[in-house]
Amino acid sequence: MENVVLIIHLLLALSLIGAVLLQRSEGGGLGMGGGGGGVAGRSAGTAMGKLTWLLAGAFICTSMALTIIAASNSAGSSVLDRIQDAPVAPVEAPEETSGDLLLPPSADDNAPLLPTAD
Repeated sequence: MENVVLIIHLLLALSLIGAVLLQRSEGGGLGMGGGGGGVAGRSAGTAMGKLTWLLAGAFICTSMALTIIAASNSAGSSVLDRIQDAPVAPVEAPEETSGDLLLPPSADDNAPLLPTAD
């Protein structure tokens, strides 16, 4: 159920982005500078504007549905409860190695540093 609502939510988000980008700009942000003199009434609702409002409403509804589903899935449990219930794998101690591996070869060593093609 959650996956179906999530897919619908993503499709609504993409549709809402497309609907907003396809609308005609009416100049000025926040409704300023739209003309009409001192009596600037509300502009007539276009089909694209109504579609945008419809998509926005559906987007909000799916957002709330996803929140409710997520809350019901995690009801009565805590992250700390999940950590305490998880099985713990045994940790093995690292093997002891000699410190000679970290030291550069001394001048007494006759072994070449790189393999030769003899």
